[in-house]
Amino acid sequence: MEMNSIGLIEMTSIASGMEAADIMLKTSEVELLISRTICSGKYMVLIGGDVAAVQTAVDAAAETIEYAVIDTFVIPNVHPDIFPALSGHSGIEQLEALGILESFSVASLIEGADAAVKAATVKIIEIRLAMALGGKAFCTITGEVAAVRSAVDSGAQVIADKGLLVNKVVIAQPRPELLSEMI
Repeated sequence: MEMNSIGLIEMTSIASGMEAADIMLKTSEVELLISRTICSGKYMVLIGGDVAAVQTAVDAAAETIEYAVIDTFVIPNVHPDIFPALSGHSGIEQLEALGILESFSVASLIEGADAAVKAATVKIIEIRLAMALGGKAFCTITGEVAAVRSAVDSGAQVIADKGLLVNKVVIAQPRPELLSEMI
């Protein structure tokens, strides 16, 4: 299966989230990447596949259970650094400048992270999704100061356009101990 696109639905209800996952898997040939509860009693389903299949699956679930939808997205041609960052730590061993994007929703944060990594030559350290975060999400990136600033601004704009930006920060010369706190 070609995996050039990801799609996500974030739901207000755990039961609706499980139903959405089932609808998505039955609607199109997609791969289930993440399906789980997230903080404050919400549920998220992340799928991958080709753009048309992912779009069809997300649309079907969102239309069927629209009353419980918090947010959705489909990202065509998702940046490959998003996958390792979603599964934990992407293997970064040394910090340059540190950028942080923080969002009120999982969906907007992933969209912002994708925009950030596409905007400049940076590396995503990790993406944390709503667990022990009160339903919020954040990502950390590293690279040269100007690149991190550009990436953070691009990602923050995507999140802010949805009205879900909590904060954005760029730390020019972070202490190395900060990396050990992130992993």
